[in-house]
Amino acid sequence: MNRTEFILATAIILFAAFLLGWFASWLIHRLSRVTRAEMGELENMAQQLHEAEEARDRAIAELEEREADLTARLGTAEAELRAVQGELGESRTEIEELRAYIDRKLGRKG
Repeated sequence: MNRTEFILATAIILFAAFLLGWFASWLIHRLSRVTRAEMGELENMAQQLHEAEEARDRAIAELEEREADLTARLGTAEAELRAVQGELGESRTEIEELRAYIDRKLGRKG
């Protein structure tokens, strides 16, 4: 094989490799191409995702609002409980004082 034949054979092999690579690229592109139906489905999925995110955001906002309301109600209930406990303690003290007063008036020892 002389020099010209070697160059020609190398050029043919390189050209064939180029054509094979181009064909493989075209085939992969053709097989993986997204059709209009798939695009419609993707758009539909994107819309559903967007609606789901909005619903999630609304649910989170409602949850935070309810949490704030319940926290306020809990604070009010705790304040009322402390007030009632204080009044109950005062009532117990008053009852003990009245019992002691009655016992003194009746002459009992206790």
